[in-house]
Amino acid sequence: MGGLKTMKNLSKAWFQGSLALPFLLGFFFVLFTYLTVSHQFAYSQTPSTHAIQTNPFKDATPAKQGNERRTEDLKDKDETAKVQSHRDPSPIPKIEKNDTSNSNHFGGNFENFKQSPTNIPICNTHNPLSDTCDTQKGDIRTHGTSSSILIVPKFSTDGNLPQEWRIRPYTRKHMTSIKEVMVKQLNSPQEAPLCTVDYKHPALVFALGGLIGNYWHDFTDVLVPLFIASRQFDRKVQFLITNIQPWWLGKYEKIIRALSRYEVIDFDKDNQVRCFSRVLVGLEMHKEFSIDPSRAPNGYSMADFTKFLRSTFNLQRDHPIRLSENPDVKPRLMIIDRTNYRKFNNTQEIARLAERLGFETIIADPKFNLGVDEFAKTVNSFDVLLGAHGAGLTNCVFLPTNAVVIQVVPYGNLEHMAKVDFGDPIVDMKLNYLEYSISAEESTLMDIYGKDHPVIKDPISIHQSGWDKVAEFYLGKQDMRVNVDRFAPTLLKARELLNK
Repeated sequence: MGGLKTMKNLSKAWFQGSLALPFLLGFFFVLFTYLTVSHQFAYSQTPSTHAIQTNPFKDATPAKQGNERRTEDLKDKDETAKVQSHRDPSPIPKIEKNDTSNSNHFGGNFENFKQSPTNIPICNTHNPLSDTCDTQKGDIRTHGTSSSILIVPKFSTDGNLPQEWRIRPYTRKHMTSIKEVMVKQLNSPQEAPLCTVDYKHPALVFALGGLIGNYWHDFTDVLVPLFIASRQFDRKVQFLITNIQPWWLGKYEKIIRALSRYEVIDFDKDNQVRCFSRVLVGLEMHKEFSIDPSRAPNGYSMADFTKFLRSTFNLQRDHPIRLSENPDVKPRLMIIDRTNYRKFNNTQEIARLAERLGFETIIADPKFNLGVDEFAKTVNSFDVLLGAHGAGLTNCVFLPTNAVVIQVVPYGNLEHMAKVDFGDPIVDMKLNYLEYSISAEESTLMDIYGKDHPVIKDPISIHQSGWDKVAEFYLGKQDMRVNVDRFAPTLLKARELLNK
């Protein structure tokens, strides 16, 4: 019996040892792979002190929060003619803590994971304006300091070549000043770095810089596309921002926080490995200063964007005055008064004309340190907005639906540009649009160059000389003296539209 018992114990020990050997080999293989990958990506599991301790909203530099004109001086010679800047000191929605949990795993803990390196088109680089990526459902890991978004497969790719994209996450992809972000599919889950923070909601990676600081470009290049990309998530989306600009975030803080309930993360300084089930990279521009509902999530439109702004800034008026119901009330008209190029030389005369035609008229020059919130409320109280082609007309986003916008187009065959930049977007906002084109006699270019100069006699030849010449002459050297007799029918048409 003793011999039999000894044989049983030896057999049991041999059997357990034979099971332990593969386990030990597997353990050392995983340990070796982890150490190799960790070295390759140079990832650190030390928490990013910048992401934890720094609030970019609070780092806004006061000197840059006023109405800046520095970019506009360049824009009108380089298609950037629309600058205004306001500081936003008003209350904001409370930021909530992230729905995150610390984790330490290879393959993620996302349910129903079906991501494959070959079954879903990840990035779209065919849009002439913007390159964007959407990983859809999967195991996605971001690492900011290496500008990496890694797509982790559930299983090995078995020889299928994974793809890699280099994306400038800004709406104008040809701007080389924007740093590229790498979106890469891995070959196997073993290549993935360990997660340090795990999220239950998606992320959106985008860049600031480019042409921001210019009021029109702030909306056209960032705020409108950001609304398109993020509104669908009902504020449950994490913003990862490269080339972060604290002053810009401070200026538009209320809008940013109305689109995301979480503190933004400075992607360039973020050394965490953040794990998401979906990551969007880049912002898509459908067209200048507007939205194509057929391409937007949930069919969002530019009218939805302006409604969102009225809600965000608690603007009281959704509709302008209806003169048919209030015949004794004067409609309110705001004249945007520029103080540099393309300014009205007879603003007071225009205002007196409007008063004679039955308007209550205010001349506004929003160059002083007015907050976006404050000026939005002011604009919303008006029924008609009048201004020369330029940044000031961007404030039309705060008007009530069916209000009237009058764009005065400078001399020089600029009607197409005016239509693309403002005319079409204004109609998309469900506002009424009127256009008044300056004649040669109303332009100061006539005084400078005379009637026989090509600038006056042949604007087409100036256009054929290139954009630099168009910007130099027609945007950068021209002021306007509006012929009030010629302009009066346009104001009467505005009144007529308010009767409907």
